[in-house]
Amino acid sequence: MGGRVLSVTSECVPLIKTGGLADVAGALPSALAPLGWDMRTLLPAYPGLIDQLGAVTEVWADSDLFGGPACVLLGQIGGAAIMLLDAPHLFARDGGPYGNPHDFGDNPQRFAALSWVAAQISATGTTDGWTPDIVHCHDWQAGFAPAYMDLCVDTKAKSVVTIHNIAFRGEAPGAALGSLRLPIEAFHSDSLEYWGNLSSLKAGLAHADAITTVSPTYADELMRHEFGFGLEGLLQYRAADFHGILNGVDETVWDPQTDPHISKTYGKASLARKQHNRTALMAEFGLASCDGPLAVVVSRLTDQKGMDLLVAAIPDFIAGGGCLAVLGSGDPQIENDLKSLAKAHPGRIGLRIGYDEALSHRMFAGGDAVLVPSRFEPCGLTQLYGLRYGCVPVVALTGGLADTVINATPMALQDKAATGLQFHPIDALAFGQALMRLIALYSDKKTWTGLQKKGMSQALGWQTSASAYADLYEGLTV
Repeated sequence: MGGRVLSVTSECVPLIKTGGLADVAGALPSALAPLGWDMRTLLPAYPGLIDQLGAVTEVWADSDLFGGPACVLLGQIGGAAIMLLDAPHLFARDGGPYGNPHDFGDNPQRFAALSWVAAQISATGTTDGWTPDIVHCHDWQAGFAPAYMDLCVDTKAKSVVTIHNIAFRGEAPGAALGSLRLPIEAFHSDSLEYWGNLSSLKAGLAHADAITTVSPTYADELMRHEFGFGLEGLLQYRAADFHGILNGVDETVWDPQTDPHISKTYGKASLARKQHNRTALMAEFGLASCDGPLAVVVSRLTDQKGMDLLVAAIPDFIAGGGCLAVLGSGDPQIENDLKSLAKAHPGRIGLRIGYDEALSHRMFAGGDAVLVPSRFEPCGLTQLYGLRYGCVPVVALTGGLADTVINATPMALQDKAATGLQFHPIDALAFGQALMRLIALYSDKKTWTGLQKKGMSQALGWQTSASAYADLYEGLTV
């Protein structure tokens, strides 16, 4: 069947990225195109993004978008159709998309404007004659779009909201209703009101025609008090419209057989060449040779990601013969704790504060194992990259980590089904025990190679997930 989809997001690879949301937004258009869905991606024109598109055409304009003039510019990058919301009074700012270094105080208005434009385009289309059948809204930054579509404009388009991380809900005081162009009569618990305030994500969940999240297990978790952040009741109520669709990865970008960022390319049949990347990575991080596994961490350094558990558990792993390379930034206390550990274990722990996309590729190529001890993880892409590169995942049993890694239990190893290690409960003791299992498995080279090859054999692309999204879209438009 097919149709037209407007994907509304705050970030998108290759234009701008702060997390996995950008990877998903960047991958969906090409994954859906073979299934007949023409997707355009709408995101803010942060500084420098228009130049990345080259030739652009104005396809929508407003003289007063939340305090200033704005237009939407259509262009292409990598074959994908991109629509940039050029509103300098909202988005022409130094720093990241959301703040520098903290959140911008007008973020509710900034991203409400993005949602407002999406709703307007759903109703009137663009000047080149393109009108979406579906508006697919990603996370809180696009959460008001379904509410505007339902409450403020006359549109035939259907709306979908995807929860990438419910911990971020786009909260604002109820007094902001007027500045956000929202009707006061909708400020109640069945619509816009969230524990006395506003939440753009809550608004989207209440008004969208369908809701998705990025793994089946995370969908189940979100309907429980300990994971739902006060939205579990709404998600239970909307269970029939709520779907867990597992993320995929771009298998052309993340492919050790062709990756331009790594020292030496390799594949499942040439796994011995991975050792060249291990040696190069250890040199890059100033690590001495070690007989145990080289573990890597590519993560935000926060409690949600379990990085405090890493700090607690890693000394015994180092004592057991392992080495560690960490790339990330986040909580200053965790950063300082990791710096102290690196200083206490010279040549065994290497640390890079910040983010470097090319280095992350080299870390998966050179690492023996990738550690993902998250307290909750909607889907997680890190463990998927690890599987692709024969970098065995060690993960907490939660969310998408539970859905994508097959634990190395005795039976799974016997059946040659295991792809990594899981641990539960999610605490430092269980994580430390998993790291000891990692050391033992690594010492058995035949078993270890089997783990690597099984992980590298997994189908991790977007084909299955894209088909699920296409089926969802078609169900809404019939």
